[in-house]
Amino acid sequence: MRLNEKVAIVTGASSDIGKGIAKRFVDEGAKVILIARNLEQLEATRKEIGNEESTVSISCDLTDESQVLQTVNQIVDTYGKIDILINNAGAINDPIHFHEMQDSEIKKLIDVNLFGVFHMTKAVLSKMSDVKNGAIVNIGSISSERAIPRVHLAVYSSTKAAIAMFTKSIAVEYARKNIRCNCVNPGIINSGMIKPYLDDPQARKVLEERLPLARVGEPEDVANAALYLASDEANWVTGAILNVDGGKTASEG
Repeated sequence: MRLNEKVAIVTGASSDIGKGIAKRFVDEGAKVILIARNLEQLEATRKEIGNEESTVSISCDLTDESQVLQTVNQIVDTYGKIDILINNAGAINDPIHFHEMQDSEIKKLIDVNLFGVFHMTKAVLSKMSDVKNGAIVNIGSISSERAIPRVHLAVYSSTKAAIAMFTKSIAVEYARKNIRCNCVNPGIINSGMIKPYLDDPQARKVLEERLPLARVGEPEDVANAALYLASDEANWVTGAILNVDGGKTASEG
């Protein structure tokens, strides 16, 4: 097993991608702490994963630094360490023109997508630094690299671009402490808001025809990439941005 005896945190664990990552990690022998705001949804995720002995649910608002610190301390007190952090939790807005966005919408995206990642990473780094070991994987988006015509996501894309640079900065800053930090940028994944759209066979066909690999990605595709970057197989990989997008960015920049 590639993650045997590892303790991993997965934020946004009740989402499709978070659930996929958690399940893959459990299958590889990890003890996985599922984190999100809604405890009921997390417990449903645990049952769906099917190995409740290897999973634990903790409700935590990542935008509240004190809650995050308390959660991380609780995990270390219970399990003695944190080997892996997957920063998966994120928020996205309905595509609207930037000038039509309310400040409250902009603030929510920044609070969740940036401060949520900052708070959890900061708290976990303090523990990983003590033992000089750890792997962090941020879940970004190919929207960090390219703007999509007629899909207006200026603020969301900006937060994900920031995460890409944050990944590289943390990777370099903590390399001498043997802490690696990498990022997975998913493309069009059968998850979240796009699911209802993909239920329309014609709409799905249009999307698939625009992808070099001619299929929409699944949460498992992201999970497999996260698994590699979190595992010891990637112990000489840090500061990398891995696009998991069926060739989308390669074909359209």
